[in-house]
Amino acid sequence: MTQTQTSGDRTTPDGSTAPAEPAGGARAWIVWAVAVAGYFLAMLHRNGLGVAALEAQARFDVGPALLSLLPMLQLLVYVLLQVPAGLLADRLGPRYTLAMGMVAMVAGSCLFALAPGIEAAVAGRFLIGLGDALVFLNVIRLAALWFPRARYALVSGLTGVVGGIGQVASAAPLAWALGQVGWVAAFLSTTALTALMALLVLLVVRDRPADAAGRSTVADPISVWEALKEALRARGPLIGMAHHAAVMAPFTMMMVLWGYPYLVNGLGLAEGTAALTLTVLAAGGLWVAPFVGLLVGRRPRARRWLALTLGAVLSAGWVLLVVWPGGAPVAAGLAVMAVSAVGQTLAPTISFDFARDGIPASRTGVASGLVNMSGFTTAVLCTVAAGAILQALPDEPESYQIAFVPMCVTTVAATALLYFFVLSRPRA
Repeated sequence: MTQTQTSGDRTTPDGSTAPAEPAGGARAWIVWAVAVAGYFLAMLHRNGLGVAALEAQARFDVGPALLSLLPMLQLLVYVLLQVPAGLLADRLGPRYTLAMGMVAMVAGSCLFALAPGIEAAVAGRFLIGLGDALVFLNVIRLAALWFPRARYALVSGLTGVVGGIGQVASAAPLAWALGQVGWVAAFLSTTALTALMALLVLLVVRDRPADAAGRSTVADPISVWEALKEALRARGPLIGMAHHAAVMAPFTMMMVLWGYPYLVNGLGLAEGTAALTLTVLAAGGLWVAPFVGLLVGRRPRARRWLALTLGAVLSAGWVLLVVWPGGAPVAAGLAVMAVSAVGQTLAPTISFDFARDGIPASRTGVASGLVNMSGFTTAVLCTVAAGAILQALPDEPESYQIAFVPMCVTTVAATALLYFFVLSRPRA
């Protein structure tokens, strides 16, 4: 059995010594709290355009099709930059990379607030997407560097909860500001708040605890290709990628674009009821993540059965959603969306905990970036595919069944890969 030594080191199975795990404690929670507040602001920037869509359409004199490119471009930039952002986080450490992300969002938000036309607005959303891509991975890295391994799933889950709260609640302050002080003042206010947060990150956040002199938070320089090979050779990141694609993507697609139209046109709910239902679904499952995080921390083997069960239930639900004759009834449709919402909530808790397996703590950025990229890439592709299918079909409730076939197929395929990676015997 591994014993902890008084020097702070621990012995490994081969008799050598390795640095002890970080102890966590109050200082660790303060560092994480400041970083995760930056993540909350990133969610405000990511979702803020939704409440400003009509005003943006009038301000920039563009139609709905061109306007829809703004959030999709931002999300696409976020997806494409996940691996480079992870590599940058491994090279520079989380403190400076997180601050760089905040500064990029400051520049993008300022440009968007003052944009005289759609071209400048697009450039602003690009910068916001670039900054957004740097934030989440570094909050996760700080959790790995400041908390013991058994706490990582809990802190990852709490990070996801904060993101979920930001997804649900962050639009309301911006909507109020737009109505009270107007476009420029509202977005410049979020710009100033983000600038203050960047300063707070530099003042409070540190890459590692003060007593962790033996643990490096910056990886030895390696090429992008070598970093990718290192991450993809380990089973943990592969499991995390499959799990994230299977359980995070479905409800993300619904929240980004198609949840509200499906509830109204597919299930026949009234508009007010649909909006309230979507909010309740998004917020209702957030409380699950901390409990699952505690369970995974205490019983790591529970991860695999939680992951497999959730993937199987989601796959079965989405298959029923697309094959139900005449369209799924309201209760069945809401049940599938509810399970999907729980899947999105638990994705950070489980997926990123798997991603740490077999990867040095100083190089978790690339592995986490691959996991994040898998889920968001699936969500973006299925969102676009659903829109193209709905565009080609008549405006009928049954059209959503066909439009959701791509998401059904990717969920089943990702779950099949998840079962393969989890249940196959480890390579010698």
